[in-house]
Amino acid sequence: MPNGQWYPPEWPVRIRALAAGEITAMTPRRAATVMLLRDDPAGPAVHMLRRRASMAFAAGAYAYPGGGVDPRDDDGTVGWAGPGRDVWARRLGVDAASAQAIVCAAVRETYEEAGVLLAGETAGTVVGDTTGDDWEADRDALAGHELSFADFLNRRGLVLRSDLLGAWARWITPEFEPRRYDTWFFVAALPPGQRTRNASTEADRTVWIRPAEATEAYDRGELLMMPPTVATLRQLQSYGSADEALAGSDSRDLTPVLATARMEGEELVLSWPGHEEFTKRVDSRPSEQKQSPSPHLSPSPSPSPSQGPRQSASQSPGQTATETETQTHTPSGGSR
Repeated sequence: MPNGQWYPPEWPVRIRALAAGEITAMTPRRAATVMLLRDDPAGPAVHMLRRRASMAFAAGAYAYPGGGVDPRDDDGTVGWAGPGRDVWARRLGVDAASAQAIVCAAVRETYEEAGVLLAGETAGTVVGDTTGDDWEADRDALAGHELSFADFLNRRGLVLRSDLLGAWARWITPEFEPRRYDTWFFVAALPPGQRTRNASTEADRTVWIRPAEATEAYDRGELLMMPPTVATLRQLQSYGSADEALAGSDSRDLTPVLATARMEGEELVLSWPGHEEFTKRVDSRPSEQKQSPSPHLSPSPSPSPSQGPRQSASQSPGQTATETETQTHTPSGGSR
């Protein structure tokens, strides 16, 4: 039974073109994404959004809030609490300025796309409700690049709570993709008093769902996801609470995962080191030379973007999986 692995049909052509020197690998843009968790009666659930069918990259796929680093995210005036920039630099494997930019991008994008802000007036506090009109005006200005994140925090007398984040993984978009991202994955718990909403123009649906339920739907071909999303969901399944996952992030390996492609006879083999489940084998011969294809040589068909997680009969409203379809949309920046 085909699963919901996102696999663009043009990849084999681009892989061959890259190998032949016909195209050049793009430099990946730095990005950050956050696996936002909350504790539900049945266990921790993660906040996910479904990318609009009109998106040029990963259309219809379920993902986490996140996006690219803004050039102003490394502004040295940003209010900061928690582990310092030098600590984050060692953890992320970058310099201090880049570490600040990546952490800022994670917090900023979570606020822009989910309405959740990991910041407080002091190092020991976190803001409560962020749904008022004045908050929404600031969020719009951030998403529209009219306001820097440092200015936003300073104007409200807030400091970024870097201690509320845990670095989880790092994945780099394959070299043959025209849109490439060097993405750091973080984990965080939903702060008390705050609630998520779909504040992104890039998504048409949001859902709170248990990681195991999400991967089961992926395995059945009901949810479309990219390999890093599936891999991180599987990794979250061993944790019994959001706090456990956050504590467990300290020991996570941040070695970058980058897909590789090779030829085996007439087959093109695409694989992600350490993640064998995503390996794809594609017949590389021209169409007129192909015989009846074997099932394992064809990319898995993508589920319909209209499909969403199933809610079991035992789930009550507001429990996992809780979906919200957007009626109105506000600007959101960044892309995965």
